[in-house]
Amino acid sequence: MGKRAALATYDKEFSFVSPVVKYLLFLFNLIFWMISLVLMSIGIYARMMKHAEAAMACLAVDPAILLLIVGVLMFFITFCGCVGSLRENICLLQTFCIFLTIIFLLQLAAGVLGFVFSDKARNKVSEIINNAIVHYRDDIDLQNLIDFGQKEFSCCGGVTYTDWSQNMYFNCTTDNRSRERCSVPFSCCLLSKDEAVINTMCGRGMQELPFLQAGAFIHTNGCIDKLVNWIHSNLFMLGGIALGLAIPQLVGILLSQILINQIKDQIELQNYNLQHRTDPWQ
Repeated sequence: MGKRAALATYDKEFSFVSPVVKYLLFLFNLIFWMISLVLMSIGIYARMMKHAEAAMACLAVDPAILLLIVGVLMFFITFCGCVGSLRENICLLQTFCIFLTIIFLLQLAAGVLGFVFSDKARNKVSEIINNAIVHYRDDIDLQNLIDFGQKEFSCCGGVTYTDWSQNMYFNCTTDNRSRERCSVPFSCCLLSKDEAVINTMCGRGMQELPFLQAGAFIHTNGCIDKLVNWIHSNLFMLGGIALGLAIPQLVGILLSQILINQIKDQIELQNYNLQHRTDPWQ
């Protein structure tokens, strides 16, 4: 208390609360507050404009609802951070810090569990991809996403190209009357860069061909192994992304704790000054 007494004696306008820390934390929260508004807007638009049946069948969670939940949670947390830093409110700052710490620990736990139970994670990914194949024609966005993935990873189906028989339109059974019977999507095809126009029927009848013969026209390897290999070869990049997500959270926790301690010191100093102002014997 001697230090506070000396400071109070020499500078009555002194404050332990640093404007740099205060407004840096406010700006930090303001940026993520605006991001939360964007996420909620996208979620509301997607929920109103799109049918979620295909996405629900593949992911078990409607992406629009997921965006809304994340947006609302971010809005609440950053609101506590913004108002708490501006008003120097310890309660709001502690709420912000606690929620941010919980989210960070949950992300850390999810990463560790995903690494430890990598086989179960692989099985879940396989299930999602197979469900996506089944519902390929049900949603144009899902269709575009699958086509992008197959072209990007040069793959076809989940494990192999014949997985497309799970789809009712590409099914190879004799009672299938679809014109796409025994076919695969054009995104499975071996496309030449010189081709000006893409032949969208290039995958027609490919499931009827043997593996080696089909390999002359389409990618025959599945996307699951390609995805796993891509993850293994890009671990440093994925680690950098994870670190990039973790750093803002750690910065927010650190800044909020610094500001909370500064506010507590300031309250203690004000109480000390008030006591000495009202008690002439001290």
